[in-house]
Amino acid sequence: MSGPLQGVRVVELAGIGPGPYACMLLADAGADVLRIDRAGGAPAGGGGSSWDVLNRSRRSVAVDLKQADGVALVLDLVARADAVVEGWRPGVAERLGLGPEACLERNPALVYGRMTGWGQEGPMAPRAGHDIDFIALSGALWSIGRSGERPVPPLNLVGDFGGGGMLMAFGVCAALLETSRSGQGQVVDTAMVDGSASLMTMTYAFIGAGMWQVERGANLLDSGAPFYEVYETADGGYVAVGAIEPQFYGALLRGLGLDGEPDLPAQMDRGRWPEMKRRLADVFRTRTRDEWVAAFEGTDACVVPVLSPDEAPTHPHNVARGTFVEVDGVVQPAPVPRFSRTPATVQRPPSHPGADVDALADWGVDPDRVAQLRRAGAVG
Repeated sequence: MSGPLQGVRVVELAGIGPGPYACMLLADAGADVLRIDRAGGAPAGGGGSSWDVLNRSRRSVAVDLKQADGVALVLDLVARADAVVEGWRPGVAERLGLGPEACLERNPALVYGRMTGWGQEGPMAPRAGHDIDFIALSGALWSIGRSGERPVPPLNLVGDFGGGGMLMAFGVCAALLETSRSGQGQVVDTAMVDGSASLMTMTYAFIGAGMWQVERGANLLDSGAPFYEVYETADGGYVAVGAIEPQFYGALLRGLGLDGEPDLPAQMDRGRWPEMKRRLADVFRTRTRDEWVAAFEGTDACVVPVLSPDEAPTHPHNVARGTFVEVDGVVQPAPVPRFSRTPATVQRPPSHPGADVDALADWGVDPDRVAQLRRAGAVG
């Protein structure tokens, strides 16, 4: 193990999406995360093979949580852990005997992380939902899209991973830091509706200041501005333009050959933004994507190619930084963030659910007990 969280132990009650992502971040950063998968059933989310990189960097034990011996085993692991992460609907962990009250009774210094869409309370808490639903309720989805068109789901990046998994990892680390001072544990209630609302903080600030129109595609950062937009090129490719500051906008116009054009509107002349967007679109369609990249090379015009997921790992900048790594033949994003003294790393490729029963010995479980649990079917 390496990374700043080396020595931290986490029990992961396996789920899908944001919970595994949070635990991947913790494990990449050096935490010993033991994933508890379901025994005798399909793995959570249907994963478990080498492609399922959300499960990397940690070991898996399959436990039958319908058996009292299985629940007792998990509680014993909780007693040795620093944190627990679960992503079930409110009340499920309690019904299994693994809710915060039972776990904190066994380990008063435990950080208990809960990952849900709607939160542990509120009228929507018991209902099902997915990323698109959670960000719809927070105002985030409304704001993503072009003028006159429907809102566009931004994959599941805003709710599941940004507002969910990433904030769960932050919450667990913050609570662990506090526990190191107080000696007391606590529950971290991470809800994707809350997290996606938090990601909208700057937008809500702009709205409050009268600097942002609620209408989509009419603002500085939502495709309203001609200098913050995606343009198609002659070969059907795309370039991303983010020339917000005046000096960057000037570099953009010079690269496009428009800086001397008469009657060119001022950068912040919003009334002529649609006209300017059409003008820029016409110019960008005169060359291929890579020709434009070459034309803007070395400038601060903030023009870069829009790369597909197949292309991104081979871009020279990403290669130089090691932004992507290959583990067991699978190309994947490298661990983040970067630490100067205790670097994070992919600790191991994804384990098949239940493949690491031997990990129980590292967690202080007697081998004879493990053998007994296996015979009883409580451990798969």
